[in-house]
Amino acid sequence: MTNPRAGGGKVARHSLVQRAEDRGARVWMTSAERDAAALARNAVEEGAQVVGVAGGDGTVSAVAAVAADEGLPLVVVPAGTRNHFARDLGLDLRDPGLALDALADGEPTQVDLGVLGSRFFVNNVSFGMYADALLEPGYREDKPRAFATVAPDYLRGKQWVEARVDTPWGAVEYPQVVLISNNPYHLATPRWLGRRFSLTTGELGAVVLKRPAQAPPDLLRHLRDELRQHKRGAGPTGEGAVVWSAPGVTLRGDVRHLDAGVDGEAVRLPLPVVCAIRPGALRVLLPKDRRGRGTPDAGGGAAGLPVSALS
Repeated sequence: MTNPRAGGGKVARHSLVQRAEDRGARVWMTSAERDAAALARNAVEEGAQVVGVAGGDGTVSAVAAVAADEGLPLVVVPAGTRNHFARDLGLDLRDPGLALDALADGEPTQVDLGVLGSRFFVNNVSFGMYADALLEPGYREDKPRAFATVAPDYLRGKQWVEARVDTPWGAVEYPQVVLISNNPYHLATPRWLGRRFSLTTGELGAVVLKRPAQAPPDLLRHLRDELRQHKRGAGPTGEGAVVWSAPGVTLRGDVRHLDAGVDGEAVRLPLPVVCAIRPGALRVLLPKDRRGRGTPDAGGGAAGLPVSALS
């Protein structure tokens, strides 16, 4: 399954359809009538033994859900804009077609999937500033403008998430940002900020940011520095940055719905929102010579999986 619009046209630019067909794969393209999940289910009905997907995290997530439900291996081709999941699997983002080598002799590994009701997520679920930016007209075409539009009210404390987030130190009420990830993000080192060095911990990562009552002049820098220091514990008022990992995270509130971003796709979720994780729910086929294997020092990126998980 390929999303021809992903990544500003990476599918065409890197000749991914032809390269997949040269390896014996049958390719379906998403359209207004057939989304990625529907195409994946159709492929399964026609007897597919391996499911492949070329697109960003949202497209990958939809196909991963089908592959996990059917117990089939998944080949991920990073053809989106950010490709967080593919990056943390150690795939080469510069040439997405190299991921297709997994069709011939891919190495199988089990990775975790985040769960949100009946929906899976491969990267994260977000609430607050980022989720609002997703709803801005023209977000895909001009993301900096979308963030610049919604950020000021959040930074001034005039906008917040209409919910309480359960943490190990008590509930944090009405934060500006809630980010729940499939396995924890690395936050301490600027170079690797936001990377996941494992997708097999069996835990979600959670980050909650709440504007302090006496906000410093540069709030973004203050919150960023708190995250880098891995400050833990909300304190008596739940202000600043709260970071933890757990098998589940719950948001509660008095409103009926919250706007959210699930793997970069805008959705509306009923409260309470309960996020969980399914350890080892997805089997992925990875090319043997992917560039990101090992630790951050092993050459250009995190593998997303310890080498021991590949046996």
